[in-house]
Amino acid sequence: MVDYITNFIYSLIRISTPIIFVALCSTISQQAGLLNMAAEAMMLTSALAGVMFSAMFQNVWLGILCGMACSVILALFLCFASFVMKADLYLMSISLNMSLVAGTVFVVYLVTGTKNTTAGVVQSLSLGSIDIPLIKDIPILGAILSGHNLFTYIALVMVFLVWFLLFRTKIGLRIRASGQNPHAVESVGINPRKIYTLAFVLSAAVGSLGGMYLSMGYNNFFIRNITANRGFIGMAAATIGNGMPVGATIMSFVFGLAYAITNYLKPYIVDSYFLSALPFLLIIIFYFIVSAYRSTQEKRRLLEAKKKLMQAEAAESQL
Repeated sequence: MVDYITNFIYSLIRISTPIIFVALCSTISQQAGLLNMAAEAMMLTSALAGVMFSAMFQNVWLGILCGMACSVILALFLCFASFVMKADLYLMSISLNMSLVAGTVFVVYLVTGTKNTTAGVVQSLSLGSIDIPLIKDIPILGAILSGHNLFTYIALVMVFLVWFLLFRTKIGLRIRASGQNPHAVESVGINPRKIYTLAFVLSAAVGSLGGMYLSMGYNNFFIRNITANRGFIGMAAATIGNGMPVGATIMSFVFGLAYAITNYLKPYIVDSYFLSALPFLLIIIFYFIVSAYRSTQEKRRLLEAKKKLMQAEAAESQL
């Protein structure tokens, strides 16, 4: 039983890794007052680019840098279309998501002659797993925390780095100020569009790691639609987490739990379509519960504020 629980938690951390990256990606853009709905496209782009360039250079770190650069270029194109050419940001994001699903398949077909995967044709590289000294020898805890892919540990460190960026740096202050009151930012001589662009570039860089984890960490090849809508899941995690790095990370583990439960139900549920839909159904149910709870809390706060106001008015009338 202990081994079963240990393996389940280990699987939960592994499954949650790409969602953490995308949730942090969405957190940065949400702090700037915008919703990065193109995270799915950024993940797909970086996942394929990382595989291609790591195979080209036979260097995994160059592959990761090139994958990140491709994701940033996509973000710059989106910002140019939206903030300069005045195209609708969210329609452009949806268009990029739809086009990149087919576009990555087209590139795979040009390179490999097949439409499904680069496996067996493109000799790409990947990051390996790491055993943490001392911790690996601790019973149970070592089996849970040690032996994960390097991307997983980068994701956990990235939570602190994103928090530090947003709440302890001048850039983070400007990002948050632009999200809360862009007119005030503009009044002190700062162009909000530049801050929006910077936020999207940073979010693209972070989100790209989630895509490359799937093709260069969890696997060492690219397969068709490898992200499987994790970009939208990460966006939901950031939204429920109130656009805060720690809250978004916690929600990423919650959504990862839905995927982990699905994996462990495979021997008992034969219908593959139902299994594919199950994580999203669980997320919808959880999101409904959280929204209902927040609505109840908001009503309670309003009633308490109204009660205090009435008490203050009654006290004032007695005077």
